[in-house]
Amino acid sequence: MQSPSLPPVSAVLITFNAARLLAAVLESVRWCDEIVVVDSGSTDETLNIARQYGCRIMHRDFGGFGPQKQFAVSQARNHWVLALDADEIITPELGREIQQKVGEAVAGIDASRAFTVPRTLIFLGRLMRYGGEHKQPQLRLFDRRYGNYNAAPVHETIEIDGLVGRLTHEMLHDSYASLHDYFGKFNQYTTAGAQAMASRGKKGTKSAVVLRLPLTFLKEYFLKLNVLNGYPGFVWSLFSALYPVAKYAKLREIQQSHRL
Repeated sequence: MQSPSLPPVSAVLITFNAARLLAAVLESVRWCDEIVVVDSGSTDETLNIARQYGCRIMHRDFGGFGPQKQFAVSQARNHWVLALDADEIITPELGREIQQKVGEAVAGIDASRAFTVPRTLIFLGRLMRYGGEHKQPQLRLFDRRYGNYNAAPVHETIEIDGLVGRLTHEMLHDSYASLHDYFGKFNQYTTAGAQAMASRGKKGTKSAVVLRLPLTFLKEYFLKLNVLNGYPGFVWSLFSALYPVAKYAKLREIQQSHRL
């Protein structure tokens, strides 16, 4: 863990059967003052790996991503929190930058209450150096006295009352073990997204379903330059185009079931 001379930072993450990458994730934040893991019932080696890294582990039944992450942040002992997913790895350069920026904030040199972190996707074994998944800013480092996650069950965000700075070094997002794994998450997120839209009274029209695939593909593949990512860029663009189609088709299905 962290030496006494460094500013105290708590790494927090939620887990469920996250053994595939967890050791690499925890190793990348070993410099943190503490690592808080909130698990929702893992049956693989997740908890054993977390114990090996000296994490503070607690169980909480899953009730949506926002509430789960809110709880994890509330368990941190330090003001400054680095919130990670269990498939995100902090590079050594980013780790040093985080420590420097938190030190400046604690000393009053930097007035930021939070920082965005650039995140780059690894997809089909390739680091996506072009497109929207290259160094996409994610707000992950913050003083929890000034904010926390909202309660959104999916696509949750951190809401901060104060100045938000930007870090320059990236973290790596190795989210999918395989295409089978991708489509498992695809199904989970499109269903949750459709349910969230239905609860807000959003309408799923046929035109929204039909037109989104070609328009989204063209934007992802050509305008966002995924064409330069080779074969993984093509596959990512195609799947990204399928995502809103599936979400709006599921929304229509929900609406039609309510009319019966």
